Parts: sequence; C-alpha cells; structure tokens
Amino acid sequence: MKNITIKEVEEVAFTIAQQALAFDEPIPGFSTRFSNKLESCIAMPFMKYGGKDLYSGLLGKAAILLYLLIKNHPFQNGNKRVALTTTLIFLRKNGKWIQTTDDKFYNLLIWIAGSPSESKEATVEGIKEFLKNYMINWQDIKS
Repeated sequence: MKNITIKEVEEVAFTIAQQALAFDEPIPGFSTRFSNKLESCIAMPFMKYGGKDLYSGLLGKAAILLYLLIKNHPFQNGNKRVALTTTLIFLRKNGKWIQTTDDKFYNLLIWIAGSPSESKEATVEGIKEFLKNYMINWQDIKS
C-alpha cells in the first residue's frame, strides 16, 4: 500500500484545495500550518503496534486520515478541504476513487467536524462505511 507524504500534501492536496475548492475564506499558505499536527495526522494511519497495523486496510487508513485531518486542525483554515483532497489523493495512489456528489461529500465533512471526540471510533466506522459505499476502482471512472 502506498502512503501519502507531507510533500504530496503540500504540492498537490493543499494546492488543489486552495484553487479548486475556493470559498469566501481563503486557505492561508502551507508554511502557516501547525507542522507537528500535520505530520502526526499523516503518520497515524500507518502506525503499527506489536507488528500489527493500528488501522487495517485501505478503508481503515483512509478513514482515520480523513478524520484526523479534520479533527486535529493542522491548518489555520481549510482543514476540511485539505482533508478531502489529501484523502482522495491517497486513494488515487492506491488505485481507488470516491464517486459521489459534492453534497454528500460536504455532508460527510460537516458531520465529521461536528462529531464529539468521545465518538471517535463510531465516527471513523461511519467514514469507512461511506468510503466503502462510494469507492470505485480508478480505472472504472467514466469521463
């Protein structure tokens, strides 16, 4: 499985979020991020304990990546937008994509952001279910 790197977040995900997902509130420059938080969010999906993955499979890793990038606020603004683009890039690197409407994505991101921290496990399971329901193989995308 291919992971996502800080360099990819900066050069691809962050740029896409700034340009393609522009709203009234701009995303401050990448250098203004809270670097320790971002690195932690990117590393956590690939952590192991006792030789076993803490988050198994592509769905488990994508779900916790999306959750952490939203809930840990590694950026001053635009966390949901950067979280979405980062997760999509991670999935694309692994031959998958999420095919759904903008409204469904928006509702998912708002739901994650508003979820109580004590419901982390249930929220991550909900994200996994969403991803599973809308995940397709990259080569199956129709132009």
